[in-house]
Amino acid sequence: MEIIIPIKGQVKFNITLDPAVWIFDDRRIDLKTFFTEQQIEINELEDYTKKISAHWSREIMEGATFPPTLKSEKKYEKTKMMTGTFGIYLKHFLKNAEVKDNATSVVIETSTGEEYSFPLEQADSLIFKYSQDGKPLREDGPVYVLLSDGSNLHNPIKHVTAVRVD
Repeated sequence: MEIIIPIKGQVKFNITLDPAVWIFDDRRIDLKTFFTEQQIEINELEDYTKKISAHWSREIMEGATFPPTLKSEKKYEKTKMMTGTFGIYLKHFLKNAEVKDNATSVVIETSTGEEYSFPLEQADSLIFKYSQDGKPLREDGPVYVLLSDGSNLHNPIKHVTAVRVD
């Protein structure tokens, strides 16, 4: 099984994706709660500013040393990363690849020879699931493709080998 997924076709930059490193990506989605809780689109810059402000306030109030609660929080986050089920939106990678103006669709290619085509507008709602209970999707992965509305949650697109922009 190939673990690298290329994005190719009608893009300015052909890029390759390595799902093994996404566990450290702040844009990851906790899929154990994603389909059961109401989702609110977060402005990344605003969210980053709030986090930095909270960190700065904490340093002013408690000093630059790590308080016991921060150590507990870090341990909890590490445990969550090692046991969680995570995904990430495809739109982040399409943005980096810079889709050309004449593109109209995104095609998910699989090792079984099947191709799944989505209109370019719908590509923003595609999620790459890359871990289940803290483990990579080795047997029929490296990623599953889920729709953000959860309609294919129990029947995701598996055996993904490439993303082609047409």
